[in-house]
Amino acid sequence: MSAIVKVDEKGRVVIPKSIREKVKLKEGGYVNVRAEGNIIIMKPLESIADKYFGAFKISRWPEDLDEFIVEATKKWWTSQAT
Repeated sequence: MSAIVKVDEKGRVVIPKSIREKVKLKEGGYVNVRAEGNIIIMKPLESIADKYFGAFKISRWPEDLDEFIVEATKKWWTSQAT
């Protein structure tokens, strides 16, 4: 699947909805952008919160799940180092 899109004055492009749906890229999601020669490659990144959903038992969900996972991981690593 491919599409021709226009680059705006700030260097932005709009990824067509059909492509976003195909790769499951949601609003607010992140992509890894890299250049290989004269080719630009964009790869959607999975949310840390989605990736580790259910790995930690908590009493209530924090507002920022990604931040919660980072802090929980730091605490776990600290406890393993001692």
